[in-house]
Formats: sequence, structure tokens, C-alpha cells
Amino acid sequence: MSDHDETPTTNLRMDGVPKIVGQKDGGQKDRGREEAPQTRLRRELPEEVPSEPTAAAQETEQEDQQPVLTGRQRLVMGLWPPRVTRAQLIVALLLFGLGFGLAVQVASNSDNDSALRGARQADLVRILDELDDRTQRLEEEKQGLEDQRTELENSSDQAEEARKQTVEKERKLGVLAGTVAAEGPGITLTINDTKGTVEADMLLDAIQELRAAGAEAIQVNGVRVVASTYLTQSGKRISVDGNKITQPYRFKVIGKPQDLEPALNIPGGVVQTLEKEQATVTVERADKIIVDALRAAERPDYARSSSQ
Repeated sequence: MSDHDETPTTNLRMDGVPKIVGQKDGGQKDRGREEAPQTRLRRELPEEVPSEPTAAAQETEQEDQQPVLTGRQRLVMGLWPPRVTRAQLIVALLLFGLGFGLAVQVASNSDNDSALRGARQADLVRILDELDDRTQRLEEEKQGLEDQRTELENSSDQAEEARKQTVEKERKLGVLAGTVAAEGPGITLTINDTKGTVEADMLLDAIQELRAAGAEAIQVNGVRVVASTYLTQSGKRISVDGNKITQPYRFKVIGKPQDLEPALNIPGGVVQTLEKEQATVTVERADKIIVDALRAAERPDYARSSSQ
């Protein structure tokens, strides 16, 4: 065989694809045909673009970049700024109101007890004696009522005894109602108000203090004081049951002088309060005080006796 009549031989490439060896021009054409589609495909594909990171990846990166917080820092961040709800606000307002009320009550009690804290030992002893006297008066009144009941139960003539007690009770009630005159031991309280600073409520406090000390009959500047007595003020003019009175204000009081006078002179009491208003107050004891101002007996409009 001549050199031009070479028989094409087949060789194996490394990748296992048979490679035709022989005709040089034919082999080059075949390779051109094999490589052409791949080159064209590469030119048609777009260039590779780097993919954008997802939101989850970004959050993960941000969390990785954030500094690690300590327990105290997380606690502070949880408490501040405060997140107040409507229910929490209502509870806070209720607690504030309760605390304010307790504070006012404590302050009020402190003011009431301040006079006794600053009182002298002699004044405290006198106050205790006055309380003992009031207790004794109540015990005596109780004993008197029990004696009356015993007399009614043991009397042979219960009707006559009942009549006597009724007359006695009427006399006592007449004194209290102001329909009859009364006399007995007591005190005279005189208040000179040259500055015009004494008000009606101060005189009312004096009446209440005298009643608490056991006063049985009171007369103020010719006006009988009874259970329904009221005091009013118009400008600097004071009226008792609608009757205008002028200073000096003079109280005639029937009762036990040993109880009435100390009741007015207790620390923080009537006398001390009036003297703070630059009024002059004098208290005089007497064995006989006459209360002769009378009040007309009033018939109630609706109330009637239930006894037959």
C-alpha cells in the first residue's frame, strides 16, 4: 500500500471518546463541527451575576454583627422606656388616692393630738380628772334611774308614786326645754371681743363643751339655749336662734363648777382658742346662778306620744 492510501485508525482518548486519526483535513473539520455548538452556546448564555443575599441572610448577618448584651443590660432595656397599659394606669391612680387619704388622716390625727403632746403634766391630770367626773355623773344618773324603778316596783301606792315621779320628770324636762326658770351653782363665762375676731362657730364650740361637761341650763345674753339652738353670723353680727347678740358675750351656766371650768381651760380648748383670736375671756364660779330666760313651749306638728 502506498503512503497516500493510509487507512484511518481509531484511537481512544483519555475521556473514553473514540478519536479518529487519519486524514488531517478531515479531522480538523470534524473537530470544528464538534466545537462549534459549544462555543455558540457559551456566547448565548448571559454572564454570571452574583446572587443577592436574602432577607433571612441579612438578618442573620445583622444579628452576628450586633454586640452580645449582658443580663443587666437586657433587664434595663426591658424596663425602660416603660410600657404603661390602661389597667396599670388605673391601678396606679387608685393606689395614689389611697395613699393620699392615709396621709391626710395621719396628719389630722397628729394635729388633734399635738395639743395633748405639748400639755403640761398638771393639764393632763386635770383632763383625766374631768373624764373621771363625767364617768361618775353617768354612773350616778344610771343609779338614780334604777332607784326610781325600784321605788315604783316596791311602792304600795304605785299610782301616787308614779304621779310624783311624773311631776319631777316634768320639772326636769322643763328646765332642759327652757320653759321654766332654773337656779343653782355654776359659772359665768364672759368674752370681750374688742377686735371683732370671734365668730359664731367659736361660741357654738363653747356651748358644746359646756354641755359635754354637764351643764344643765345655759343662757347667752338673754337667750335660752336648748337642744334646737342654732347660731348664725352675718358679717360681724352673731345671732342665737335668730336673736342678735353683741359683745361682751356672757354665758350663764348651771352645773357643777368643778367640771365646767376645767372643761373650758383644757389645752387647745375654748379659752385658749378665743385668746388666740385676741379676745379676753374670764370664768367665774358662783354658788347661785339664775337662768331666767324662757322659751315658749312648742307643740310638734307630727310627733305624738305613743303612751296610752
